[in-house]
Amino acid sequence: MKTTILINCPDQAGIISSVTGFIHAKGGNIIYIDQHVDKQADVFFMRLESEFDENTISFENFKAQFKKEISVPFNMDSKMHLSGIKPKMALFISKYNHCLYDLLSRFNSGELDVEIPFILSNHKDLQNISEQFQIPFFHIPVTKENKLEAENKQLELLKEHEIDFIVLARYMQIIAPRTIDQYPNKIINIHHSFLPAFAGAKPYHAAFARGVKIIGATSHYVTEELDAGPIIEQDVVTVTHAHTIKDFIAKGQDLEKIVLSRAVKLHIQRKTMVYNNKTVIFS
Repeated sequence: MKTTILINCPDQAGIISSVTGFIHAKGGNIIYIDQHVDKQADVFFMRLESEFDENTISFENFKAQFKKEISVPFNMDSKMHLSGIKPKMALFISKYNHCLYDLLSRFNSGELDVEIPFILSNHKDLQNISEQFQIPFFHIPVTKENKLEAENKQLELLKEHEIDFIVLARYMQIIAPRTIDQYPNKIINIHHSFLPAFAGAKPYHAAFARGVKIIGATSHYVTEELDAGPIIEQDVVTVTHAHTIKDFIAKGQDLEKIVLSRAVKLHIQRKTMVYNNKTVIFS
């Protein structure tokens, strides 16, 4: 049995020794440990991986005892994950295909250790891609008149397929608050980093006209405040006066798919922790 434990609590003496001592006492072997202290907030964070003999202790008993002996005394928020169980990821898309192709290619090659029960879109344009990768495709159009009905259908699908997290692979619709509430810090989005300077339908054209020298992409967890959730991953690429608008778009889209795939992998590997609308990203 291999477990991953994510911890945050008020910083205080004895946390590491108590946690590692508990695992040792239960017959566990620690194979990875990393920690961070936010000095301003006075909060301690830790990620720990450990292995146990299958006959030593059950996962449920281990969780219960850890909560009683460690989490409660330290006023600790802890999450445990059992390795070998693939999380279920739903992909939401619209008409852009670059992020979708990238994620599905990485999934197909075994790079992303997940299950993908379905792909959902508000358009039918990319249905052929889901067929190519043999993944069920659901078309749920979204209009001003049917937003509530569309949201209900989405939530039904998510529940039916026991989805663990959602990736917005250039899904051009605002996610409803009810969906965000049901999937807190479990909806990952990607967008260019021109906001708020170049908002609107053609940000790359506006950036080109302004003569920017850097193109960026940001992947973050979705919150009710649009494009303001905890940032998971970011990156930039330089451009010059010699690049055309077409070059800007190509470079931007390439960066978007790279940044999104990094963010998805970090989430799958349980290497992200959210606190006060920020993330702690473990190595």
